[in-house]
This record gives sequence, structure tokens and C-alpha cells, in this order.
Amino acid sequence: MSVDQASWEAAVRHLYEDAYPYDATGPRRHEDWVFDVLALMARVPDPRGWTGLDDAAQSPEREASPTYPFVVHPPEYVAPRLQEIDRNSAENLLLAITDDRCTLSNLRRFTESEEELREMARTILARYGDGASYHTNIKMPGHVRGTLDFTSSSWAYSPLSVYTEDCGLIVVSDTEVGMFWNFSDL
Repeated sequence: MSVDQASWEAAVRHLYEDAYPYDATGPRRHEDWVFDVLALMARVPDPRGWTGLDDAAQSPEREASPTYPFVVHPPEYVAPRLQEIDRNSAENLLLAITDDRCTLSNLRRFTESEEELREMARTILARYGDGASYHTNIKMPGHVRGTLDFTSSSWAYSPLSVYTEDCGLIVVSDTEVGMFWNFSDL
């Protein structure tokens, strides 16, 4: 599935318009892509010029900390807090972070069917190609290694921001790194 700019931007806007998101893509410049994630947190520009979402962009806190709401961490802090997941879990995660609490019950607020929303998530992931890998700070272990179980009542995450909860997905391709994050104070 190939994707064009208008379709990708529309899917990002629609899914995350009611969240407190940071959804952006940057170039992949390092073998160790965690360095590219750190550059994304510092607002490196999208290599294609596509528009993501950055609710904190105009926040006064960014004057003191350009990575706000992310906390500045070295790569050796960030890397162990991210676990690889499969594509199906990545698709579910994109849907779960459309609002607070990182749950698929968030889909109830949309008027579209679940399949229409899943198609938007697939549109977002299509930008990065079939060879992309997916990583998250969420620990919601499924029955198979590398999967997330959204029916589980016990889950945890490794925060990377100043908020009490931040949940997200990092998508890594050979040329780009995408970051889809939601923040909340619960």
C-alpha cells in the first residue's frame, strides 16, 4: 500500500485531533535509530515536508526546554525503555493513543466504524513501508513475544516526558523514523 501526503496528513489529523499528541517524522541518519528519535524530540523537520501534530509547539515551556514535553535523556536511557512490537500491535497502538488511557475503548468516540479507523492507522503505517520495525514504551505483554494485549488490565509504561502518562509508537524504516505520542496527566 502506498500513501500520499494528503491521505497521511488527513489520517493523522483525524485520529489525534482530540488527543494531546506529538506526531512527527524525521530522517533516519543513524544506524542506532534511537539518536534519530532524540532528534525528533528536538523537532527535526519532516524530510518530506509532511505535516504532523505538535500540540506543545507553542508552549512557553519550550523556551527553557526545546524538547518539551519530552525530557532530555541520553540514548542509553531511552533505548531500554522501548520494546519492539509486531505490526498488528502497532496498528492497535495507533488506535489506542487517540485519547487518554491507551485503550481501544477510545474508538467509541469516533463516528467511523472500527474498520474505517483501522484503515486510517494502516495509512499512517504505510508511509514507512513493509520493512519497518515498531517500538513502544508500553508494557502490555501479549501471549506471543512482541505483541501487546489490549484486553489486559495490567499494563505499564516507561515515561519519556514531564507528564504522568505518555504512551507512544516509534516506527523505524531505512530512511525515516516516525513518532506517534500522546500525553496526559491522570
